[in-house]
Amino acid sequence: MTNVRRIYVEKRKEYATEAHEIQTNLVEQLGLTIHSLRIVHRYDVQGISEEILQQGINTILAEPMVDHVYDETFPMSEKESVFAIEFLPGQYDQRADSCEQCFQILTGTSSTKVRCAKLIVVDIDKNEDVLNQIKHYLINPVDQRIASLEKPEHLNDETPDIKPVPTLTGFNDLDEAGLNQFLKDNGMAMNLDDLKVTQDYFKNEEHRDPTETEIKVLDTYWSDHCRHTTFATVITDIDIQNGAFKEILEKDIESYKTSRHAVYGVNTTRPLTLMDLATISMKELRKKGYLDDMEVSEEINACSIEITVHTNQGDEQWLLMFKNETHNHPTEIEPFGGAATCLGGAIRDPLSGRAYVYQSMRITGAGDPRKTLAETTPGKLPQRKICQEAAHGFSSYGNQIGLTTGYVHEIYDEGYIAKRMEVGAVVAAAPKEQVKRLEPQNGQIVLLIGGRTGRDGIGGATGSSKSHDVKSIETAGAEVQKGNPVEERKIQRLFRNKAVSEKVVRCNDFGAGGVCVAVGELAPGLDIDLDAVLKKYDGLTGTELAISESQERMAIVVNDYDVDFIKEECAKENLEVVQVATVTDTNRLVMKHMGKDIVNISRDFLDAAGAKRYQNIEVELPNFESTPFDEEERNDFVGTTKEVLSRLSVASQKGLVERFDSSIGNGTVLSPYGGRTYHTETEGMAALIPVLGKETTTASLMAYGYNPKISKWSPYHGAMYAVVESVAKIVAMGGNYHTIRFSFQEYFEKLLDDPKRWGKPLAALLGANRVQQELKLPSIGGKDSMSGTFENISVPPTLVSFAITASDVHDVMTPEAKEAGHILAEVQIKKDQFKVFDFDHLQKQYNAIQDLMKQKKIYSAYTVKDGGVIEAVCKMSFGNGLGAAFNTDYSLASYVEKNYGNIIVEVKSEKDLVGLDYRVVATLNDSEKFSYGMDTISIQEAYAINKAPLESVYPTREKAPTQDIKVAECKTRSTLKAKQYIETPLVVIPVFPGTNCEYDSKRAFEKAGAKVELVLIRNKTEEMLKTSIDELENAIKRANIVMLPGGFSAGDEPEGSGKFIATVLRNPRLKAAISDLLDNRDGLMIGICNGFQALIKLGLLPYGEIRDMSENDATLTFNTIGRHLSQFVDTRIGSVKSPWLANVNVGDVHVIPISHGEGRFVAPKEVIDELFANGQVFSQYVDPNRKVTMQTPYNPNGSMYAIEGIVSRDGRVLGKMGHSERQGENRFKNVYGEMDQKLFEAGVNYFRGGK
Repeated sequence: MTNVRRIYVEKRKEYATEAHEIQTNLVEQLGLTIHSLRIVHRYDVQGISEEILQQGINTILAEPMVDHVYDETFPMSEKESVFAIEFLPGQYDQRADSCEQCFQILTGTSSTKVRCAKLIVVDIDKNEDVLNQIKHYLINPVDQRIASLEKPEHLNDETPDIKPVPTLTGFNDLDEAGLNQFLKDNGMAMNLDDLKVTQDYFKNEEHRDPTETEIKVLDTYWSDHCRHTTFATVITDIDIQNGAFKEILEKDIESYKTSRHAVYGVNTTRPLTLMDLATISMKELRKKGYLDDMEVSEEINACSIEITVHTNQGDEQWLLMFKNETHNHPTEIEPFGGAATCLGGAIRDPLSGRAYVYQSMRITGAGDPRKTLAETTPGKLPQRKICQEAAHGFSSYGNQIGLTTGYVHEIYDEGYIAKRMEVGAVVAAAPKEQVKRLEPQNGQIVLLIGGRTGRDGIGGATGSSKSHDVKSIETAGAEVQKGNPVEERKIQRLFRNKAVSEKVVRCNDFGAGGVCVAVGELAPGLDIDLDAVLKKYDGLTGTELAISESQERMAIVVNDYDVDFIKEECAKENLEVVQVATVTDTNRLVMKHMGKDIVNISRDFLDAAGAKRYQNIEVELPNFESTPFDEEERNDFVGTTKEVLSRLSVASQKGLVERFDSSIGNGTVLSPYGGRTYHTETEGMAALIPVLGKETTTASLMAYGYNPKISKWSPYHGAMYAVVESVAKIVAMGGNYHTIRFSFQEYFEKLLDDPKRWGKPLAALLGANRVQQELKLPSIGGKDSMSGTFENISVPPTLVSFAITASDVHDVMTPEAKEAGHILAEVQIKKDQFKVFDFDHLQKQYNAIQDLMKQKKIYSAYTVKDGGVIEAVCKMSFGNGLGAAFNTDYSLASYVEKNYGNIIVEVKSEKDLVGLDYRVVATLNDSEKFSYGMDTISIQEAYAINKAPLESVYPTREKAPTQDIKVAECKTRSTLKAKQYIETPLVVIPVFPGTNCEYDSKRAFEKAGAKVELVLIRNKTEEMLKTSIDELENAIKRANIVMLPGGFSAGDEPEGSGKFIATVLRNPRLKAAISDLLDNRDGLMIGICNGFQALIKLGLLPYGEIRDMSENDATLTFNTIGRHLSQFVDTRIGSVKSPWLANVNVGDVHVIPISHGEGRFVAPKEVIDELFANGQVFSQYVDPNRKVTMQTPYNPNGSMYAIEGIVSRDGRVLGKMGHSERQGENRFKNVYGEMDQKLFEAGVNYFRGGK
């Protein structure tokens, strides 16, 4: 008899958003006829009693308000077909993990096992061919498989037989043919010469055959990903094609050689390499004193500069760090996981430097995502699927970890069908005093902190160095890492602790290469004990433990006397930590498994990085007879405007951008979309430095530059224009371009030994070097990816420039046009006949713009890009709905020229343009039209055209589920009065696994005058969970206010938000403490976003007490649009019947940031009628006319009756979806309207007698 219980859960039809979306995609992409499609989630559960299972069905596995639950079997008609999908063994399943954690809370033990599967139930007239097409579309074999429909006897893992790592007997005797066969059989990234060097080393130095692990470790260390093999190749000769432009390139090469002499000396024998060319400007400028702010250390995994941060408590010295990372290969074959761990990997680099990562930028490259499956290249996933799932993966990781994504842009070019470009760039900061850069010493200890090790990510470093072929999707599954943002959030918190950070001698993150690289790079000599590495499951071999790239792990070197302290602090953050290695003075990398050395290699040999590689290069010249800057004569203004605004390179990406949380952290200076309509998109991102417990006026600015059309024509110009574009955007944002630092992302085709292919990255680096030399601004970091080839398709030559600088927040310029009557002038940068910038002129113009901005004579600014002046003027105007009359003195053709580097500025009149070379291109007006002479097009039509191209891929609107509306209008004030006056009330904020708004919430209450205590819920062991419950109970008993903050508790799983929090707070002791707080101790509660979801699922809202829920209760479910939403909304106050609402009046409208995937308030009509009658609906979504609405995007999630927030019957408990804690001075400069609802002040003042 089986010990497994099987439960099925299916969303009711009216809430089946996911099923509807999948059916729509299948119909549109495959052209199938599907009568119906259902999704049924299957849970196999073992190790709990029937009583606990029944208790958990309606609180953990399902929500009775929106779900059907079936026990052991589910209903299915004879016409329907069914199949089940599950993750491959070894792949992380967040849903199953969250289920187990929730049941652990109910049982107090960790004996529960859960396995999940998703059943697709379709009515397709039993057509097997159609069924197979659906399976092929939905199942990615990289990480998924068809699951059996039979129930297993048990869920126990089989006890594996782990064999010792084999020695490759006979390896040293292989001849060349044998070595070639060895490369082929083992799918290695190294080449034959590398293998010959390896054979020679083991034969003549070690005098033994290597182990399997040693070969895999060397292959990992020497991969292009880890050791930049391509960029380290020695350049033997450079041949430039004949032509007029040859002289320019030759001068640039001579300039490079002159720089080498200045840095290395005139007699240097240092070889010419792409890496040397990429870094020479930084070295020379540093030597000449232009780079005194750069932090220099052996440890640094990210670019790091020293800045002064101005706070209300005085100036402080901080480190500002930034890093860009690619996951092109993983995202191509498994879009969700690849993109998620792209961001995770980018975060971990500066995090390993003990910096707090507070903002990210995502730049991606794809083919046209509108193409159907029939148009998809064989062997490839559809571009639409890659784009959508990658966006979901990256945003899911960032949203969960609590990282602001300040800027998102997708670049479309058919070359990226070869392999997707997935780039994440992050910005981080830390007080300089708490970061120590020390040399590891003999006897010091290496601790591994964070996630456990599994088979995910094995071979990722070597895999990313290979070309992609038609077999990759089927064979590369293990190469894709699986992210766990909840775990990485804990490491963020740990390293933000000064006492911990100061004790770290050196740190390395676990990215490519796993233990062998992350630990192996910490010191020249190391003894590593692989048996100590914590595993996700048994059965991993020594080789797998050595090279697995499982995420969310850090390796730190500490003194032996600090080990216990670090372990204690890790326990406080719910992190596992083990000692895995000791630093030695042997200069050898030693790894032990099952008591034996499986790696014992000389550091000198390891660092030699294999055989030297040599390459001659041929550079082809661009064709100046046909350039991407050429424009045909144009006479039709309306037609031209429509053509420009509908280009994929110009089209609005709002539906993509709004998937990413852009307001968390409460430091966002520029929202991605601004103006009164939120229709002017920004060109970069800006955020306040993340100081704790203080206010600052110091912000970081970051922008990017790159256009594939220019780069395909000329990699030299493409790189030059990319760097200038990133500089121009910083200038337009109000930044000081003289303090910019760059980081470059290079991405090219597989170069092989083709001299002409090698000419492309060489030319690109020459173009980038030219800008650095001319502006005396260095690139101090970067990342190269040299495998962008699929069959006979290659990615466009890609050099993405990321520019960053620090700025005073008051200098930050917003891009939306401000006022009718102002003029728009195009500041024009001179170029020569070869389309090369006059850099002296560029600097004079940018200096003049900066001066005018300081004088407050410029009101807005925007750069000219692919859509020319028309794109810039339209996008500036969209935000505040201003019309623009284009100057007819200039031709239409001149308004669409790709004049990169030019900047449009808004001024009152021409007298405010002193020092600029410009032309007036438009005058702003109130007409709500764009005009050129007598030809006009309305702003509304222009914006609709701009939004339309990507609406089917990244929708911004969803049909309202109902038009039913009521307007809340309860002006009766709460009569509650505090029985005891308390000057400094205590606010307790529980921090659950997945909570990410605790810092923002703490700041809001402290600013209001409260004392705040954070209580971390730790559940790594049964004892930790028990202790956490004790601590939270005691804290609630002391508290005046309990706040449940936002986040993604347990990753918003299983299939629903707030369930983990609700499960914890249903603990009888916590339930009693909360009841006592509200009923007997005059206390208050508030929940925002995830906290609101938990309050609803506990019954605290709307009832004011924890109770069992039924199908007749309210809940919050998935947004009707079927995705996460991050945007601003207008909300209207409809009731003041709560102490929390003492500072607002009925009818007040506030602008509030939202960020949620499940914010749709639903309830039976009778419940809603009662909420309105009782005055419990206190906040509703409204349109720009302040009218309560069901229309998206104003009612963003489809909430019934536009309900955004409610209060309990007595008003003591308040919950809302909008993040009222995310506001304050110097934030969201491009957002208009009142943001402060003064909720936190009202809660605190309640205990002060309302004063």
